[in-house]
This record gives sequence, structure tokens and C-alpha cells, in this order.
Amino acid sequence: MSSGLENSSVVVTGAASGIGRATALRFAREGANVVVADLNADAAKDVVAEIEAAGGTAVAVAGDLSDQSVVDQVVRTAVSTFGGLDVLVNNAGIMDTMSAAADVADAEWERVLRVNLTAPFLLTRAALPHMLAKGKGAIVNTASEAGLRGSAAGTAYTVSKHGVVGLTRSLAVMYRNAGIRTNAIAPGGTMTGISVQADPATLGPQALGPYMGNVGRIATADEQAAAIVFLASDAASNVNGAVLPVDNGWAAV
Repeated sequence: MSSGLENSSVVVTGAASGIGRATALRFAREGANVVVADLNADAAKDVVAEIEAAGGTAVAVAGDLSDQSVVDQVVRTAVSTFGGLDVLVNNAGIMDTMSAAADVADAEWERVLRVNLTAPFLLTRAALPHMLAKGKGAIVNTASEAGLRGSAAGTAYTVSKHGVVGLTRSLAVMYRNAGIRTNAIAPGGTMTGISVQADPATLGPQALGPYMGNVGRIATADEQAAAIVFLASDAASNVNGAVLPVDNGWAAV
């Protein structure tokens, strides 16, 4: 079965590294035209160069995706360069410091929620008119194991990823009759460049520590990317509102 992604217009956020980079490369191998969106301009350009060197088509857009003007630029670039917007992958995200609620600073709370939850909402809201005009589209969000439980991250990150799960399911219901599917992956431990700055002496890391032994094998970024591309493809044409754990069974423990 064809993936249906050839010549499609795809936006991948957080695409300069980790899961986002692997996802952008996979879409390009499927013949999609990819907007590589990331805060790191140089790294985004490197991914575009990598795609082009392999015979694919991509363009970079750099900026903070929690900024509405950057969101507008990303969507505008997809539409003007590739003729529309078929797939949106809301992958960009940041970690928290594993802090328990009483220890979360206002700045940490606001930044984690803004990047992890508000930015996907803003991008989705900007993308929807273009998908609605076509009568079809696919949105894939990167949630997290922390969106399925309370024992995989600190308060701010956990709340943000539960929000991503809620956003995914709400979109799936609201737009199912408009030809737009929305799904999410829930990665477990994955080899990426994201680091966690946590104080092991504080409540959060101490409370979470006993549960972290269930993580199991650490995934590669490409394993997460494979699930994202599947959910965006025609192979998942009747999959809508799903939150797919890609975690080697951690969610089943």
C-alpha cells in the first residue's frame, strides 16, 4: 500500500535534532516536501542540506514556535513553497526539571506549557484552514509516556503532555467528518539530545525514582519517527484519536 505521502507538504517542528530530525528525513524519503521548523537556524539548515543531498526537497524556518508570528511564517512557508499543507507534526518540546508542584517556578511552568502545549495548539489552529480547504489532512503530535501517567516526569512536563493528549482527542472528534485525522505518539525513553537538569535532593526526583526502572530499552529517534510517519500515512487512514505508546511496553507495566 502506498504511503500517500509523495509530493505532500509536511511541517515537522523540532526538526533540527532528535525525533524531529529523524521524522523529517523519513518523510523526505517517502517523497514528501518538508518544512524543517526549529529554534536552531543552523541545525535546521543542516537537516535541509541532508535531505537535499539525498534527492529530497525541504526548506528551513527558524524561530520560537511559541511565538504566533513564527507559527504564521511556518504555515505560510509550507503553503507558498509547496502549494498547501497536508501533514503537521507537532514534535518540538522541552523538558522540565522534574520538580514537584510546590517547587515549580512560575517561569518554568509558563515556558514548558507554552512550548509543549500552546505552540502545538497555535500551529494546529493556523494549519486547519488549509486542511479544511482541501478536505483532508493529518496531524501527529508528540505526546509522551508522561501524558499517560503521573510518574514519568515533573509536574509541568506531565501536565503539558496530558494536555497534548487532550488536544489530540479533541481534534480527532471535532474534525473527523472533515477528513482530518489527529493522532499522537507517546514516546518512552529515547536517545535524543534533550537533557534533564534536576536536583536529586528535591522531592520530584526522589518521588519519581522508584518508577523509572520500568523504562526498559531506550528507543532510537528513528523508531519514534517510523511511528509518526505511519500515523500520517494512508496506511493509517482509519486511525484517528489514537495515542500510540512507542515505549517497549513501559505503558503496559
